[in-house]
Amino acid sequence: MILQCFAPQQCFRAPQSLTNRFVTRKSSSSETISACLPPLSSKTRREALSLSFISATCSSLLLPALLTPASASSAISDFFELPNSGGVKALDLRLGSGEVPSNGDQVAIHYYGRLAAKQGWRFDSTYEHKDQNGEPSPFVFILGSGKVISGIEAAVKSMKIGGIRRVIIPPSQGYQSTTQEPLPPNFFDRQRLFTTIFNPTRLANGEGSTLGTLLFDIELVSLRHQ
Repeated sequence: MILQCFAPQQCFRAPQSLTNRFVTRKSSSSETISACLPPLSSKTRREALSLSFISATCSSLLLPALLTPASASSAISDFFELPNSGGVKALDLRLGSGEVPSNGDQVAIHYYGRLAAKQGWRFDSTYEHKDQNGEPSPFVFILGSGKVISGIEAAVKSMKIGGIRRVIIPPSQGYQSTTQEPLPPNFFDRQRLFTTIFNPTRLANGEGSTLGTLLFDIELVSLRHQ
């Protein structure tokens, strides 16, 4: 269902209130999304509405401070599934030119983390984590350690230093427990994040496919071989 929001089909046209800034493929069709889909049950309609926020988020939320006109021109305009990732979809916003990390390397990344539910609520951003000099402090971890959600590891291991990648992480590759990193430093943000993902009532209603879906914009800042 998620990929329907991004697939370059002839029937796709974003609402006029949104500006799709990444999918550059044009279509001459004047049909709307709703014209391409079969009638929905009330349950399916709720899920589709929730998933529509993924499209809105991915089409309107970029890293404007990082993507200069020169770097944006080298971006790839189509999502693709990362090999052996468990269904993680990626969009390269900027292709790096440095090394590619390997398991065991210490990597530093900047990220914007958003939840597909809660209208694309941004639950964390390393650009708001400041060091003692007031500079943004990246998130550092050992690739392959298993301490970070697998969707982020899958995205980072095929990036080059300097690259920026947007990923859609399905629930199976996202947070499986409240101890997995990265964790929002603010207690209330952590609480809101996990009470949404692990909401027992909504999970019982079959909404698990949207509750745990994550959106991350990741910049690979540096790596160090261990």
